[in-house]
Amino acid sequence: MKSLVKLQTKLVPDLLKVMRQRYYILQSVYSFEPIGRRALAEKLNATERQVRSEIDFLHQQGLLEVTSKGMYLSKEGKLLLEQMAEFMREITGLSMLEERIREKLKVEEVVIVPGDSDTYEQVKREMGKACVTILKKVVKKPSTIAVTGGTTMAAVAEVMSPLQQKCLFVPARGGVGEKVENQANGIAAQMAQKAKGDYRLLYVPDPLSETAYHSLVHEPSIQNTLEQLKTANIVIHGIGDALTLAKRRNTDAETVERLVSEKAMGEAFGYYFDEDGNIVHKVRTLGIHLEDLETMDAVISVAGGRSKAKAITSFLKQRKTNVLITDEGAAKEILQLE
Repeated sequence: MKSLVKLQTKLVPDLLKVMRQRYYILQSVYSFEPIGRRALAEKLNATERQVRSEIDFLHQQGLLEVTSKGMYLSKEGKLLLEQMAEFMREITGLSMLEERIREKLKVEEVVIVPGDSDTYEQVKREMGKACVTILKKVVKKPSTIAVTGGTTMAAVAEVMSPLQQKCLFVPARGGVGEKVENQANGIAAQMAQKAKGDYRLLYVPDPLSETAYHSLVHEPSIQNTLEQLKTANIVIHGIGDALTLAKRRNTDAETVERLVSEKAMGEAFGYYFDEDGNIVHKVRTLGIHLEDLETMDAVISVAGGRSKAKAITSFLKQRKTNVLITDEGAAKEILQLE
């Protein structure tokens, strides 16, 4: 297959471009079905006119079903999408890309999905599916799984499915003032429900003032969740862009200025890192701390998008991560970094 892909790339590169475009359309429809043309165009970051002819072609081929409620993948479309998955990995060079990222970031396992989540929203769902697949491999006994918040983690929760072992899901930290569906509490609850497990909630804001910290840490309900959190042997977390997270936390101007001056790149668990992985700032929060990662059976980092390349690299420079799940856009950009 590799030799065939090379020949196709040289002789008919436009064919491969069209194939990738149609693959992403099928993937998007399957991820968000039923979906209308306008909504699909928005998901693909394209105009309705750009996707109309492709939709008509795929419908004529019997791969899409068009109804008054929206578009669905037909049985043939689902089968084709499944059959194309490995071929897409070949034409995008993902296997080789995974090896190069493993070597550069010194991570045990790297899983890269096609596309760039900065451009295509459904790529986050594909990272989510990859995360669930990995989770099913590492959960070999009843476990306590700590999860963080964010849109990528919300995508993981959305595609979660039953696990073989009954697990307890706990939020790794408090809320950051974002939409409830993107907060660690909501994500832990949704994951537990879909995985047929249990969950605990942590009703605290993030970050905390000194006074609030000392007051809340003694609350019985919070103490109970923190005790459960101490038993966590698996953590699934996202990695954020430092300044974006600082803005979401309504960080004061003085701290933001310091983050800029110290060239903060990434954020995870309330810690901010520079490009060398050094901690340049930490917010006071209740939950998982960096040192806790060292005792985990599995640390699964999920983050993608070309814009997250520096953030991902800054976190992984000096941190323990067993599995990195990312996308093609972030991986290619990471390789361009010094």
